[in-house]
Amino acid sequence: MSSSSAIIARGLVKRYVTYERRGFLRRVKKTIEALRGVDLETRWGEVFGLLGPNGAGKTTTVKILSTLLLPDKGWARVAGYDVVSEYIEVRKHIGVVLSVERGFFWKLTGRENLRYFAMLRGLRGVELEKRVEEVLRLVSLTELGAADKLYEEYSLGMKARLALARALVHDPPILILDEPTLGLDPPSARRIRELIVRLAREEGKAVLVTTHNMYEAELICDRVAIIAKGRIIAKGSPEELKSLVAKEVPVIVRFTSRSTIVEASSLEAKLRRELGVEKFSLSVDKEGRNVLRVLARPGEEEETIARIVGLLSGIGYRVRSIEIAKPSLEDVFIALTSGEEK
Repeated sequence: MSSSSAIIARGLVKRYVTYERRGFLRRVKKTIEALRGVDLETRWGEVFGLLGPNGAGKTTTVKILSTLLLPDKGWARVAGYDVVSEYIEVRKHIGVVLSVERGFFWKLTGRENLRYFAMLRGLRGVELEKRVEEVLRLVSLTELGAADKLYEEYSLGMKARLALARALVHDPPILILDEPTLGLDPPSARRIRELIVRLAREEGKAVLVTTHNMYEAELICDRVAIIAKGRIIAKGSPEELKSLVAKEVPVIVRFTSRSTIVEASSLEAKLRRELGVEKFSLSVDKEGRNVLRVLARPGEEEETIARIVGLLSGIGYRVRSIEIAKPSLEDVFIALTSGEEK
């Protein structure tokens, strides 16, 4: 392992055994492969993004790296320590956020919660009070007047800040953050993103962030790995990955329907069956409009748009806008995973 590696993992495999119900009484044993040989490496002073949809294996990966799960195969070292045989040392060197709402005492203030977790990390006396005050200011809870509010009075954005403060209270060199901005309003998410970048750039911390928000990853990540169905399918900087789809043209169609969210499965079937469209994604934007993002072949953009508009209009949807865009990480993900998602 090179000295520049903060986290390194090779061949991580994790399987879960569950039972699938068949009929009224019968249950069939089923093995789910959450990870199928994951390799990744993060460096000091960078924000590394692990990207993928829900169920892709992101949380399983970070739980193994955080020593909360044992791998079935493979190995990982964090800050130079093995996550299985040297898990106590690993825990001294990491700050972890797996949920912004769990693990706090609702009848204590933010400051009191942090004091408790600082004591668990071995801080005492003046050193403890100084560090608690530092991290409260760092995550802007002092600025918001929330440091001495009861946790039960916190907004989701305040909870996210306190969760990050707890991860930072012992000043770890490595941060592992599982979707730290999930569910936050735009201003709160922006402040969390700015802080993550500052911790890496100015303090030299290694930050591993998982997200399914490709836009967010483009904003903060130096390098990313895309994971799908338990496998890493691409790695590199955002620009390097976007070059993979440079020969395909993203077409974005925003439209509204009788309901707020389009009947995704029905429309997906029509796109594949009637138009022959394979590489696409469906989502909903901040204004509640449905967003269809399609990768078209160069020179076929107008034809693709005409066919999509005709299909949407024919089944009762109203097209609001059409855009031909530059490739994004979302387009990379669509291009790399469309064959697997069918």
